[in-house]
Amino acid sequence: MLEIFLSGGPVMYPLLVCSIIVMTVIIERIIFWVRVNMQRNRPLVDEALELCRTGDWGSVREKATGSKDYIIRILITGILHREFSMTKAMESAGAEEMKRMRRYMGALDTMITVAPLLGIFGTVLGIITSFDVLGTTGIEHPEAVTAGIAQALITTATGLGIAILSVFPYNYFNSQVENAALSIEKYATSLEIVYEKLLQGSTTQKGNLK
Repeated sequence: MLEIFLSGGPVMYPLLVCSIIVMTVIIERIIFWVRVNMQRNRPLVDEALELCRTGDWGSVREKATGSKDYIIRILITGILHREFSMTKAMESAGAEEMKRMRRYMGALDTMITVAPLLGIFGTVLGIITSFDVLGTTGIEHPEAVTAGIAQALITTATGLGIAILSVFPYNYFNSQVENAALSIEKYATSLEIVYEKLLQGSTTQKGNLK
């Protein structure tokens, strides 16, 4: 591997940096999503919504205290600001969660684009070297020419390999973010509907008393 790396020429060093960045981001995001999925507590979310239907806000806060489920955090934010702007409060909390979930995705996307370009750059340098050697030594020393061609092929293969291996986790992480966004929208909308029904019921009762 070291011999192949050295044969690839100077472009292999930025490609090595790209591969380190890619592996670091992938490992960090895997750990992040494993932790997020382990912290999910769907029964508690359903129970919280059921308590909201009865207007028992105190019990909701009590049961949700200490929960690390991102859905619970967003719902609690909406509940705490229900008398002012529940929707905007949950939108703000949801945006913060989305920002946390999309962290480092830009870096991974950049590496997917940059690595093949660096590979092509290395290819061009290798071909230039080959033609330079060919013009200097002629065809009497083909091994000198093939060294430049090998450099070109190694950098291309490395750049493409980094990009290909990055695409699969990148798409997986994006799908996780999209699923989380759908879940947030689903439960936030449910809470808004429940709260509107409570307000309408309270208004109706007041009207009947009059």
